[in-house]
Amino acid sequence: MTTLPPTPLRIGLVGTGPWARNTQAPALAAHPGVALSGVWGRRPEAAKELAAAHGTTAYSGEAGIDELFAASDAVAFALPPDVQAPLAARAAATGRHLLLDKPVATTVAGAREVVRAAEQTGIASVVFCTLRFAAETSAWIEEQAAVDGWFTARAEWIGALFAPGATNEYAASPWRREKGGLWDVGPHVLSVLIPVLGDVTRLTAARGPSDTTHLVLRHSSGASSTVTLALGAPVAAAATEIELRGEQGTATLPRWSDPVAGFRAAVDALIHSVRTGDPHPCDVRFGLRLTELLAEAEKQTDA
Repeated sequence: MTTLPPTPLRIGLVGTGPWARNTQAPALAAHPGVALSGVWGRRPEAAKELAAAHGTTAYSGEAGIDELFAASDAVAFALPPDVQAPLAARAAATGRHLLLDKPVATTVAGAREVVRAAEQTGIASVVFCTLRFAAETSAWIEEQAAVDGWFTARAEWIGALFAPGATNEYAASPWRREKGGLWDVGPHVLSVLIPVLGDVTRLTAARGPSDTTHLVLRHSSGASSTVTLALGAPVAAAATEIELRGEQGTATLPRWSDPVAGFRAAVDALIHSVRTGDPHPCDVRFGLRLTELLAEAEKQTDA
């Protein structure tokens, strides 16, 4: 295991896009157990702007990423998944702990490389699946996981990110446009269903309109679930719902808010894992499992 770093944990941020600006940088800069050790960006001007806003050092370029790693105990990533994966493996190989965004990668090989590097150096890792860390939903997931007798579940994450006239700044993300709802919001849904119903033992996928993907899942508990994922729905059709049905009746995922607080909870989880050596349930291995399932769904819908 990497030598335990002193308090506070020095965390560097890799990425300068909307997610980094709106969520990760504010959460890291305000966290009492963290020293924001720097911000790296592919565009030097963006790195300088975000670093200046939070009183830290800007890094850019190939040499800059190594300098940020050297100045940090852990690295938080706010990058497209297939840019994130090789840099995360590189950071783990240097003994830096990882706070990853979902999905870890969009290829199984890419996710496995991150896992391999993490296991070789024994670093701690957390994958930020929002619902696993938002206060309202994380408590609900724990409660439902403790209940026996779930029979089936229905999950719908139908977004209108790409609808005509939509103004969401995340719609400009090239990887989201290429990969759609399956890869962007699929990890969120699976991160709820798996801890409650068990791992997925059978998966069937089919395409719907626009980028829609429908999944039928069988879980290790014996329960089944159906999932609809999309980013390209009409605005009036957008909805996010997860409903469980079983021997105790029906349970519905509560609404959540404040992604900065959720990310702060993920930072807490990483710090705990670093201090104790205990792996978090939502670590890079779980991230690999999500990638395996999403890749299988993509394979079926492309066939």
